[in-house]
Amino acid sequence: MTGTALITGASSGIGKEFARIHAKMKGDVILVARREDSLIELKNELEAKEGITAHVMACDLAHPGAAEKLYDRVKAAGLRVDILINNAGFGGAGRHIERPLADELEMIDLNIKALVTLTHRFANDMAAAGHGRILNVGSTAGFMPGALQAVYFATKAFVNSFSQAIDQELRGKGVTCTVLTPGYVETEFAKRSNLEDTPLAKNGATARSVAQYGYDAMLAGDLVAVNERKLSFAVNWVIPLLPRRMVLKMTQKMQTRKNV
Repeated sequence: MTGTALITGASSGIGKEFARIHAKMKGDVILVARREDSLIELKNELEAKEGITAHVMACDLAHPGAAEKLYDRVKAAGLRVDILINNAGFGGAGRHIERPLADELEMIDLNIKALVTLTHRFANDMAAAGHGRILNVGSTAGFMPGALQAVYFATKAFVNSFSQAIDQELRGKGVTCTVLTPGYVETEFAKRSNLEDTPLAKNGATARSVAQYGYDAMLAGDLVAVNERKLSFAVNWVIPLLPRRMVLKMTQKMQTRKNV
């Protein structure tokens, strides 16, 4: 299917690649992120290269009510969303009690609340129309607790669980929900999350390869998409069987700077 895809976090990384992939399929896009200048640049690129229509709707989805306002803007513009890609999100390394509480709560607002709001609003429209695709970007982090990124790992556990339940609820109405759960990806994530120079932030997949894998899985109506076979085996068959304390020590070590 092509149709119109709304993509959050579209100004860089995986989100930008989702937009390029969908535009290459000759589908229109609604580009959402905080950085309007980056969105306009991407809009110009896609329209010139692919001959599609790209709508720019800059906003910060972490702000209270921003997701609702975005939905209202889309409806006011007379646009129908056939594909919803909830990609926006961020992490933040450090001990929970040493990180600013405002940052931790903002992470929950963006990674969970905005995603739930957009899913609720647009999935209702999709169910009424009898068709639609939702792709939520989770993480392999959602399969385990993550010391030194306690809130981020917990938000991704929510996304992983929520997405699967939504698919079960809506599949009979012609709407599917796929959760993409990649490992580390070479994007701005490590820098923003203060994870540079940690064992976690190395040998990551490219944003393009992860986006393509997730997009294809969404079109196929897959439930959970892990982009690497070894990672899939680990999170499904190894980590669940390990002692919890071992898993906690492992995730903490992965996110500890080498010079610490």
